[in-house]
Amino acid sequence: MPEPSRTQRLGAYAVVLHEGRILLTRISSVGYPAGSWTLPGGGVDHGESPHDAVVRELHEETGLVALSSRLVDVHDTHVVALGRGDQYEDYHGVHLLYAVEVDTTIEPHVVEVGGTTDVAAWIPIDQVGSAVGPVLPMVVHALEHAAQFARGV
Repeated sequence: MPEPSRTQRLGAYAVVLHEGRILLTRISSVGYPAGSWTLPGGGVDHGESPHDAVVRELHEETGLVALSSRLVDVHDTHVVALGRGDQYEDYHGVHLLYAVEVDTTIEPHVVEVGGTTDVAAWIPIDQVGSAVGPVLPMVVHALEHAAQFARGV
């Protein structure tokens, strides 16, 4: 078996909670893993500050503007398996998780055309992982630490 390609990726993600719901995005068919739900956010571009990245990604994926954002936690995942393009990959994702406030009167909608997000929605927390479909581990992590994101700890 050939040596897997090694990828390390830094991402910045918004944890937006409101009235028992969490703002999530669904990964489109051009993303990986397609159909899974995740937090709004994504890769930090070379030379971009993570704070600017979370604000940019939030808007691209949900159409919402960050009224405030604060770094709260770091999550990571390390997987050695078949990945993007069915290539064997040694993937390490480092996820900076920000508590973000938005104007909740604006309905989320995907702005970026042809990107890795096809749906943005408020999901009741009690339905995450059951009624909506698979969620990425960082969503589970954020919900396990929801109090930190909600009260500004």
